[in-house]
Amino acid sequence: MRKLMLMIAGLCAGTAAQAADNGIYVGASIGQASIEADNIGATKFEGDDLGYKVIAGFRPLDWLGFEANYVNFGEPDDRLAGTKVTTEGYGLSGFAVGFLAFGPVDAFAKVGAVSWDTKVDINGVGDVDLDGTDLAYGVGVQFRLLSLGVRAEYEIFDIDDLDESNMVSVGLTYTFL
Repeated sequence: MRKLMLMIAGLCAGTAAQAADNGIYVGASIGQASIEADNIGATKFEGDDLGYKVIAGFRPLDWLGFEANYVNFGEPDDRLAGTKVTTEGYGLSGFAVGFLAFGPVDAFAKVGAVSWDTKVDINGVGDVDLDGTDLAYGVGVQFRLLSLGVRAEYEIFDIDDLDESNMVSVGLTYTFL
């Protein structure tokens, strides 16, 4: 009987630890933002820079969450036919996030939309403003220790005016219980 009670207590403690990660969470990530485009100049633009994001989310269930991010893509630049081209962009994104828990580690996938704004500067002469709303999605893993989470993720922003815009980042989240 005593062993049965200990097993039940252990299962309940594991369930409580798992459920403790649900709730409202905030965080920040830093990483590399990359942009590729064929429609800037006569050659292909390929640039990357340090990017960051601020995260706010709500995880009502162990397997489901909703997340909003402010993403700054930094200022990637490239030389096209001897001319320096610099981009500067940011976006607001919203995602539905699916989690698959393996103890204190979550694998997750997310899909949503990004509302973005980019300025393209060609050799310091003038800016071209581009903006829109497009598909965004990503995958990642996070390690949870009580209310603190350490995450690594890869996101793709399927911006119509660019061939590819993505971000690889690492960050921290904190869940309010």
